[in-house]
Amino acid sequence: MTPPSGVVVLTDRLVARAGLERVVAGAVAGGVRWVVLREKDLPRAERAALAADLRAILADVGGTLIVAGPDPLGGDAVHLPAAGPYPPPPHGLVGRSCHHQAELNRLTTEHYATISPVWPTKTKPGYGPPLGPDGLRKLVESSPVPLLALGGVETPEQVTACVEAGAVGAAVLGALMRAKDPAETAATLTSAYVEAVTPELLEPGAGSARSPRRGLRPTVPTQGSSLTARSGHGRPQPQTVTREEQ
Repeated sequence: MTPPSGVVVLTDRLVARAGLERVVAGAVAGGVRWVVLREKDLPRAERAALAADLRAILADVGGTLIVAGPDPLGGDAVHLPAAGPYPPPPHGLVGRSCHHQAELNRLTTEHYATISPVWPTKTKPGYGPPLGPDGLRKLVESSPVPLLALGGVETPEQVTACVEAGAVGAAVLGALMRAKDPAETAATLTSAYVEAVTPELLEPGAGSARSPRRGLRPTVPTQGSSLTARSGHGRPQPQTVTREEQ
């Protein structure tokens, strides 16, 4: 299973402005293809039902639901906390939350990790200090797996900074959960990601295209896909955002 890339949504039903399912549906309409279901306080049966609802929303666009915790709730993708379990369970896709080099050094068979906080965050103020783009870049360079930037990512400029620092994408919670128009916000953030990973072209008549930024390659758009091309653990090909999705 391909690791997540681009704009990845983390859920929080307690701050979702219009109900969690509607917010996720809007984010998917805006180009999001990866959702991490948190909501760990719910009873398992309720959480499993919510997972099924979110999978149905993502299914129409070929998206993937990742469940926070070791229980995939009927799927095959989980995102584990830094504290454990170790070794990771043998699911098709396993991610882990990390906050510093020592936690990255503990990774074994995980397919990706989040690294946080990149900027100050209201969701988990206990972690810090914020890494900033420079700190993120250093951890990307030493990480054994692709990294998603997490923490305080709210603007297109921050998404761009994360990609330029080497992250394969940005995990976003508050900016989408609290958005008045999740589809518009997701489209804006996703467009910034696509632009950041798309090679710039020379002026017309000036010859061939510039070398892609930090090893990126142009891609042929695939409907509903989120393809990844990696050099080492590099960065992904840009997601396709159609006019209808925007």
